[in-house]
Amino acid sequence: MVKVTYVAHDGTQTAIEADEGDSVMHAAVANDIDGIVGECGGSMMCATCHCYVDEAWEERVGGRADGEEDMLEGAASEVTERSRLSCQIKLTGDLDGLVVHLPEDQI
Repeated sequence: MVKVTYVAHDGTQTAIEADEGDSVMHAAVANDIDGIVGECGGSMMCATCHCYVDEAWEERVGGRADGEEDMLEGAASEVTERSRLSCQIKLTGDLDGLVVHLPEDQI
């Protein structure tokens, strides 16, 4: 299991445990995390799973997938260097303890 902490826009933190191989988006949806919609189900066809990777985890998570930049252009909240589509972040043992911050709006 991989621990992920989701930090809501208001600072509220919710930690969950998810299976390796799940995406950060699927883990959020399965655990009823407010702030991740995942409207397209993880097929990188929307930006409703936009998140900000915590600074301490940027390097370990890695860069954006091909096409992710284009989808982020449609994000409802500000896009920064730490912005990612959570459907494109696959959980591995190396990401145990991952922290992601959620934007104010997804839609």
